[in-house]
Amino acid sequence: QVQLVESGGGLVQAGGSLRLSCAASRSIFLINTMGWYRQAPGKQRELVAAATRRGITNYADSVKGRFTISRDNAKNTVYLQMNSLNPEDTAVYYCNTNPPLHYWGQGTQVTVSS
Repeated sequence: QVQLVESGGGLVQAGGSLRLSCAASRSIFLINTMGWYRQAPGKQRELVAAATRRGITNYADSVKGRFTISRDNAKNTVYLQMNSLNPEDTAVYYCNTNPPLHYWGQGTQVTVSS
């Protein structure tokens, strides 16, 4: 099991930006795909972005063009740069493998005000 600790969330106005970080307790070099997920109140957790160890990325349609996922295997860290945020992006954000194979961390709350 890998322990995952998310950080970087906060309160931001619509149109603003945030950068989330996910620190893993051990090397992610051999993990093929890492992903960022989010769960809004009353909704199921959804995958919003994923990155393979070879740098291939995929995004949910709702965030395409606004969010960028990246991974620094040397630092065992995965990032999510979020730009042009809107209130619909309000959620708790988590990272995990894709598919999710490890215990979920606490997540980091992102709140976007209109």
